Amino acid sequence: MGWRGRGILLAVAIAAGLWMWAYLARRFAPKGNTGQTHFDAIVVLGYPADRYGNPSPTELARVSEAVHEYERGAAEHILFTGGAVKNRYVEAEVMARTAEAQGIPASAVAIEPDARNTVENACYAARMMRARGWASAEVVSSAWHLGRAGLIFSRLPIAWKVHAAEPVEPEPEWYEDALGMEETLKTVRYLVWVRPMDRCE
Repeated sequence: MGWRGRGILLAVAIAAGLWMWAYLARRFAPKGNTGQTHFDAIVVLGYPADRYGNPSPTELARVSEAVHEYERGAAEHILFTGGAVKNRYVEAEVMARTAEAQGIPASAVAIEPDARNTVENACYAARMMRARGWASAEVVSSAWHLGRAGLIFSRLPIAWKVHAAEPVEPEPEWYEDALGMEETLKTVRYLVWVRPMDRCE
């Protein structure tokens, strides 16, 4: 085997190793660092609205789960985080309007409108929490997203626990598989590049 063949094999081995590392990191990611059931805030991680500014099904599922958790007394505040990433609509603002339409008082809602990815969701939300004297959060997002989110939140100085938002309607298996593959790729990027450079405090 020539040097080119050995180089290809080495690249394949490295890629496979990174993929497995990320897959296992997601699978065994922490789900929280506290056993408490009442929190200072419910933090809802952003997802893009549709092109008309209406909540997408994924967004609606996250908001509806946060509303349910608020109503059962999990926290007295809901913090929505997410900027205008995929279109001109600020994710946090769309989610906040949706929550208020479902009966959540505006006084219970906080908006973080600048985050453009999950790391910023976590960092900016934690900063807002600290400014308000909040020290604990239930983190609401889609189940497929919570592995990577758990890796990120585990580095923050707050008490936290993840909580999955069930989809508003069952998703096909191929779609869940595709989301899982995308999340694994994003986890590779996070582990190799983003986390070593992370300066979120």
